[in-house]
Amino acid sequence: MATTHPPKDAGEAHLGHVVFISAAAAMGGFLFGYDSAVINGAVTGIQKHFEVGNGETAFVVAIALLGSAGGAMAAGWLADHLGRVRTMLLAAVLFAISGVGSMFPPTIQVLALWRVVGGVAIGIASVIAPTYIAEVAPTAYRGRLASFQQMAIVLGITVSQLANYALNEAAGGESTGHLAGIQAWQWMLGVETVPALVYGLMALAIPESPRYLIAAGREDEAREVLREVEGEAVDLDARTAEIRAVLRSTHKPRLRDLLGGRFGLLPIVWIGIGASVFQQFVGINVIFYYSSFLWQSVGIDESNSLLISLSTSIVNVIGTVLAMTLVDRIGRKPLALAGSAGMAVSLGVAAWAFSFRVGTGATATLDDAYATTALVAAHVFVFCFAFSWGVVVWVLLGEMFPNRIRALALSVAASAQWIANWAITVTFPDLADWNLSATYVIYACFALLSIPFVAFCIKETKGRTLESMG
Repeated sequence: MATTHPPKDAGEAHLGHVVFISAAAAMGGFLFGYDSAVINGAVTGIQKHFEVGNGETAFVVAIALLGSAGGAMAAGWLADHLGRVRTMLLAAVLFAISGVGSMFPPTIQVLALWRVVGGVAIGIASVIAPTYIAEVAPTAYRGRLASFQQMAIVLGITVSQLANYALNEAAGGESTGHLAGIQAWQWMLGVETVPALVYGLMALAIPESPRYLIAAGREDEAREVLREVEGEAVDLDARTAEIRAVLRSTHKPRLRDLLGGRFGLLPIVWIGIGASVFQQFVGINVIFYYSSFLWQSVGIDESNSLLISLSTSIVNVIGTVLAMTLVDRIGRKPLALAGSAGMAVSLGVAAWAFSFRVGTGATATLDDAYATTALVAAHVFVFCFAFSWGVVVWVLLGEMFPNRIRALALSVAASAQWIANWAITVTFPDLADWNLSATYVIYACFALLSIPFVAFCIKETKGRTLESMG
């Protein structure tokens, strides 16, 4: 079937409006980043307050990720039945409830429960934002606008690390210190309620996806949205007919629609799962979930470890900005390949530096020269991830699947990402106690293996309309 390729300047006059729409949808990514990383600052306070060890702490940190996997799996069904905007509103409500509940948990088990609720919201947001942005963005700008998701995530991470550091310092340098009668770690978790409310308000101000509207038989509304986001230069009759034809040639996707091929699932679905798993198995979220624990395990105090976490978050933002400027210029594959190579080298250097750690747990130390090397390597690793896999995977997941299975396939791929994230998160404390250097060797090997995966499995999607995928 012939596809319509909007001209380069399609939607130029309305680009500001499209940017606002994309930014509003990506606010879910901000909460995703905040909720994911805020536990980094709270983990020491949780251990002290509830008097638990590394095993119980890892469980509380990681349990949210299983909720995220469930939320991601449900998001495709929700997006197709409730619409993209209502699904965002649901995620905002769950975020707010989780923030309040996590702030005042009577037991560590109750805290784990509220983190599951927040995890479900994260999973929903992780799917709905790239889906929505890909569906409203003009083709010429889709990569950059889809990058808003990752930018929002890294900003959420940065703000959470900044809030953690500020609250920790205000409480006397201890996460169990008190502010207005409430411990600092509780404030860290509860502050999330504010951006959750902002996300809900912004979701109320954006239009529904034109593809969902056409699927729901609301073509007049869909044409209006297309006019808003793609501009007067686009032939609305042709665009509407193109989307309608694709939708009519398919049916509501079900899990069995993803089945096929020699290994149970369609090859494109396996590629999406593979990209998601590699993104996590390089160990990026160890930096954002456990960096204060990581640096304390080599002899750095709690206050300075939180300051280091903030600096890595700033590097993350810088790398993401670079990716946003390059993803539509040089393409998705070149960025991913460059990032994989950089991550493999920097992780290898970090593993070498950590091999000189003396002792374990709170008594561990690392010579200044090796500690500096590890710090620099960790920052280089975060930068390489941010300008490549951090952005590229979310852009690809929003656009690589055929229309007929996009929302559902994205849900499956995102669920795999959360399960991989959970596996890395729950195993890191024990692996670090076993051998911190060997743990980073494992992450470096996955970064190295991601190079042939990208080279041979990923197809470039730059400049292609969604209707032309598959």
